[in-house]
Amino acid sequence: MKIAACAYPLDFLPNWTAYAAKLTDWVSRAADQGADLLVFPEYGAMELASLGGADVAADLEAALVEVMRQSDAVHELHCALAAQHKLHILGASGPAMAPHAARPVNRATLYGPNGVIGHQDKQIMTRFEREDWDIAPGHGLQVFDTALGKIGVIICYDAEFPLLARALVDAGAEILLAPSCTETLAGYTRVKVGAMARALENQCITVHAPTVGAADWCPAVDANTGAAAIYGPPDLGFPETGILAQTDLNQPGWAMADISLDAIARVRREGAVLNHAHWCEQEKRTTAPVTRINGA
Repeated sequence: MKIAACAYPLDFLPNWTAYAAKLTDWVSRAADQGADLLVFPEYGAMELASLGGADVAADLEAALVEVMRQSDAVHELHCALAAQHKLHILGASGPAMAPHAARPVNRATLYGPNGVIGHQDKQIMTRFEREDWDIAPGHGLQVFDTALGKIGVIICYDAEFPLLARALVDAGAEILLAPSCTETLAGYTRVKVGAMARALENQCITVHAPTVGAADWCPAVDANTGAAAIYGPPDLGFPETGILAQTDLNQPGWAMADISLDAIARVRREGAVLNHAHWCEQEKRTTAPVTRINGA
């Protein structure tokens, strides 16, 4: 299959028609290059706040409400594009109300040619999400068993916590999608390092799709730094750097790579190292007391 990771700029949109045209263009360009799975970034949906006008987009709470107001139309558009091009799309994440929740979660939805496959809510909130925006953590991880393989989603900060990814891999995931939205180079680097480490330790593919560029009309996503990339384990059958494809920093566009599930199975079976198989050996070496040696 061919996977496409999006480095996506956020635009102030005059109306729904402009958003639909933008998304259609992005999807069509990836489809024309043979992509089977498209990954859009975390909080890419926040550009829909502009449909409520400048005052709404500039208000943290009002922006959330406006984006959620567009959710049915967003689902309909993504379903239509996935069906038209016969591909899978992880849509840009955005706020959604989970059942019985008092506050919005940060949700990414996976679409296939036959419609909505499911969604993944972000599990661990950043300081901004906790302290300023009041975004709620999701509950539970999902593995999507698709025609392309078994897929898990680790949204931005989640990619920095290895046990989340490992739970998905233990449940069968071969491909981990890591949409992100990071303001600084340091923030982007944290997610990049996390995504690359998850590919290494699980001997799987990780797909990093960030927002890029300025969006000073929306304080929640006003500055965005990143490069889209597709990573694998730096081992048998994969590049020695672990980087299968990567865009230039802060440049909008698609990073694309051909991926083989057979290559994942082979490196897990025959690699120079067998991180995936040896993961469980950590437990018996960490449950015993750690010896402290005083070198003074």
